Amino acid sequence: MDKVPSRHRRLGRGAAAFFAALLALSAVPASAAEAIAVEGNHRVEADTVRSYFHPAADGRLDAAALDDALKSLIATGLFDDVTVRRVGDKIVVHLVEAKLLDRVAFEGNKKIKDTDLTPAVESKARGPLQRATVQGDVGRIMDVYRHHGRDDVSVEPQIIDRGNDRVDLVFAITEGKKTTVHEINFIGNHAFGKRQLAAVIKTSATNMLSFLTGGDVYDPDRVAEDREQLRLYYRNHGYADASVSEARAEYDPASRGFTLTFVLDEGPLYHFGDIGIVCNVPGLDAERLRRRLLARSGAVFDGSALDKTTDALAIEMARLGYPFAHAEPRITRDAIGSKADVAFVIDEGKRTYVERIEIHGNSRTRDYVIRREFDFGEGDAYNKTLIDRAERRLKNLNYFKTVKITTRPGSTADRIVLDVETVDQSTGDFNIAGGYSTTDGWLGEIKLGDRNFYGTGDAVQTTFMYGQYSRGADLSVTDPSIFGNRISGGVDIFGKQTVANTYQSYGIDTYGTTFTLGMPITEETSIGWRYSIYNQNVTLDPTSLAAPASLPIQQAAATGPQWVSDVGDTITYNTLDNNKMPTNGINSQLRQDLAGLGGDVKFLKTTEDVRYYQAINDDLVGLVRGQGGYITGWGGQQVPLTNSFFGGPSLVRGFAPNGFGPRDLTPGTTMDNVGGSMYWATTAELQSAIPGVPQEYGLRASAFVDAGSVFRYNGPTTFPGSAQSLQVANNNVVRSSVGAGLTWASPFGALTVNYAVPLTKASYDVVQRLNFNAGPF
Repeated sequence: MDKVPSRHRRLGRGAAAFFAALLALSAVPASAAEAIAVEGNHRVEADTVRSYFHPAADGRLDAAALDDALKSLIATGLFDDVTVRRVGDKIVVHLVEAKLLDRVAFEGNKKIKDTDLTPAVESKARGPLQRATVQGDVGRIMDVYRHHGRDDVSVEPQIIDRGNDRVDLVFAITEGKKTTVHEINFIGNHAFGKRQLAAVIKTSATNMLSFLTGGDVYDPDRVAEDREQLRLYYRNHGYADASVSEARAEYDPASRGFTLTFVLDEGPLYHFGDIGIVCNVPGLDAERLRRRLLARSGAVFDGSALDKTTDALAIEMARLGYPFAHAEPRITRDAIGSKADVAFVIDEGKRTYVERIEIHGNSRTRDYVIRREFDFGEGDAYNKTLIDRAERRLKNLNYFKTVKITTRPGSTADRIVLDVETVDQSTGDFNIAGGYSTTDGWLGEIKLGDRNFYGTGDAVQTTFMYGQYSRGADLSVTDPSIFGNRISGGVDIFGKQTVANTYQSYGIDTYGTTFTLGMPITEETSIGWRYSIYNQNVTLDPTSLAAPASLPIQQAAATGPQWVSDVGDTITYNTLDNNKMPTNGINSQLRQDLAGLGGDVKFLKTTEDVRYYQAINDDLVGLVRGQGGYITGWGGQQVPLTNSFFGGPSLVRGFAPNGFGPRDLTPGTTMDNVGGSMYWATTAELQSAIPGVPQEYGLRASAFVDAGSVFRYNGPTTFPGSAQSLQVANNNVVRSSVGAGLTWASPFGALTVNYAVPLTKASYDVVQRLNFNAGPF
């Protein structure tokens, strides 16, 4: 076994031979017709070797021609040694062929799989053994380990001779211990506190959950990305001059970890001043472009609004027939007045076209999945803004570890080639979760899915759920670009069974399917359409009832299964800064459903849910929420019981599921909630991090005030064959409560505990002060 020192660079004998041959031949011209004898070759044909010798302009093999031939042969990597010498009237080329690699293997790697190391090395099976390449592979393997937080890794390449000029190359790896970040500090931050900035970056200090999240691993590339994310965060919140001058990592041998310090220069807070367009492109109507301006005078400076405006202007100009025009925001700062005037300067760019889009590194994801994220194709005009937009989209897919788009010259001066370099990452999910809630009781769930199914970009997910009061299964498939554009399409097949429990005396069986289409309208607004066909059935178990069920429930059960054919749409407006844990922005959803295009029931339903978040300081976020809905039957039909609205903790905390709303108070019955046709609810809430608990734990406390009501029973009041009259409490009584809660966004799912005290209620409402949910998100 021949060991190659990991930091030793060998000087081949070919270099010395080259200089000797050059001195000997430089004074003796050689005829191009002279014979070239090739020695030592076994796999490489002699004619192939001779093809590297090209005579000079005068037709002779002079010293320069021999020099070029020698360099070219060495550069092939096929030879360990090359010498050129004159013997009489012949030129003799003596070769020592590089040995062939039978296989390239890794030993000692337990933390990183072979499949992650193989793409990093350039030495490949059935290729030549090149010692310079092997040494480079050592460094590349070490880089992979450093990115996984293991700086003390060592790599020793070993060569095993298999005979017949064939060898195995084995990289013996000693992985060492993981290098982590023990502390993160920020210097120079005044506008935002440490906790708020820590939520912006991906790197986190070591904590009890680090073994699950991996956020504490020291990765120089991730730190560089964190540095840029901090700059963008300040830029998007009014600080146009903010910079992160340094990200200092200091290793502490005692703790065997890093202290990471970000040094910031915030600069002043700016507001937008004058916003305008300066158009230098003849014939382009600047007034038509003003409608695409997202920045507004007087608002806090927002760098993301400038980026989105630049994208919108590029797309609009291309649509108007100016594909080479580009917009550049030029900012004029007034530090005294704390204003920033912005002029979007429109210039005609160089007439350059995209010759090819070449995609590399995507071992799993199909090429067309990547290409559809571009707003242009091969042969179209080159536009840097649209290329940057495509790169952001590819990164946001979350299919890749890295995405980088670079350019290189094409076949002519006005052509360029785009190189799209990607590295696939795992997109499969397998979760087994269990939990408990005061609504559904004990609950177990198995979820299996892949958001990039077989590299097609389709999201496939299967869920099986079994609980104390409910059980079901769901299979969904979503194609994000069903027609080759950004219109998504999907199908969802579902079935669920809910049994009688503490909060209702009846069960509900539902099964069916939903077909969906969706598309973005703007960066913040999207619309989705759906068609659902499902069967619903109310069931009763008389043996489990202490009293007869309420008459509306008896009638619903006697009606039997009903098919619902429902077409609907959802309009979403979302400006949240973080969908999982927002601190600023608005999320609004308007839903409408029309049932009756087929099926057994007819109704029209409209609901609205608006949430507004505002950061008050580093640790405190305010939330204001409003909800409302209305449902009515049409075509002479009443709204089915199962499609009505029922008041519970999702509207006003402190009340039980089905705890408020129209209720049958007929003596001697189960006195169930029979549902209403209208509801409203409001919430005012303060959310805060918990002092002393790291931000990455995802633990937040809240204090809230809720108010709302469900009212207007529109169901049947008379029942054939029954002499009993219905006594429904149907008043619009305001239910309100005040309370506190604790939320933990754990790796296993969401855990929420709320304790609320009702302030106002109806006498027949059912109260539940403590509400507990644990399980999958």
